[in-house]
Amino acid sequence: MCMEANTELKVLDLVDIAKRIWGKRRLFLKTLSIAFVVSAIFIFGFPRDYATDIKLAPELGGSSMTSTLGSLASSFGFDLDNLQSNDAITPLLYPDLMEDNGFVTGLFNVRVKSADGDINTTYHDYLMKYQKPIIWLLPKAWLQNLFKSSKEGGDEAFDPYNLSKEEDEIAGSIRDKIKIDFDKKTAVISISVKDQDPLICKTIGDSVLSRLQDFITEYRTNKARIDFQYYQELARQAKDEYDKARLKYANTSDANTKVAMKSIEINLEDLENEMQMKYNAYTTVNTQMLTAKAKVQERTPAFTILKGASVPVKPSSPKRMLFVAVCMILTFIVTAVYVNVKRDI
Repeated sequence: MCMEANTELKVLDLVDIAKRIWGKRRLFLKTLSIAFVVSAIFIFGFPRDYATDIKLAPELGGSSMTSTLGSLASSFGFDLDNLQSNDAITPLLYPDLMEDNGFVTGLFNVRVKSADGDINTTYHDYLMKYQKPIIWLLPKAWLQNLFKSSKEGGDEAFDPYNLSKEEDEIAGSIRDKIKIDFDKKTAVISISVKDQDPLICKTIGDSVLSRLQDFITEYRTNKARIDFQYYQELARQAKDEYDKARLKYANTSDANTKVAMKSIEINLEDLENEMQMKYNAYTTVNTQMLTAKAKVQERTPAFTILKGASVPVKPSSPKRMLFVAVCMILTFIVTAVYVNVKRDI
């Protein structure tokens, strides 16, 4: 009996609340109309962004699961035996590249072109001159431009680690637009880019992908390239010494063709032995140079593009209709609470 009474009381309460809301339908119509207009005006003041993402992974090799995972890990300097990399930079640190001014400012001079063709400039100038601002922040931007210093950099060489305030703000804007992530489970690198123009969004995505591949390749092959250059120089020196020894032996032999003296024979024999030693040294160093050259290729990682950058068709943010809908729902709830609480008081 008690449970039935509680259930009946709850039903009566809901019916009463519904009647109160219906009785104040004009108030709800007014508040919801105001919420719709205000939220629509507010959200339409924000420029729309487009987004694209890229997924990158090394080519897999081997027939067994072990060799496949081993190839995957080794291409990124990742050791599956102890989950640590033998290199100073592991794949987990690749997202931190966006914190480096040198990597970020390397995008300043990338040529970008808008989808409508009206903009054709560098990414630096695009971010500085062609970004659509939030309408509500226009007065603030106008005041900042009014009091902005007109100091020029002159002919000084650009230093990515000594940026002006304006350059630092542009670099910060790039960091907000580009994200790099590494999935430890799949060993896949993800690059996400957002921008106000769909074609520029794709262009920057491709540029970041290329620069990330160059960075990984340069880092992974750095030691091997240094070794190759070292042995290449040794081989060049050994070749010069061998050529000199051979020329000296040939000249001495030609000058003493008709001379039958024991001292001349001994001298020629010594020169021939020296020439042979120089030749052996040259062939040895040359072999080491070729091995080092092969090592560079061996250490060069191969990449597979799992998902390439595409020109986005629809904007990704802000979600205007969703924002307006949420605002209207919240307005309805607040108004309903107000109507019922006021009557109870």
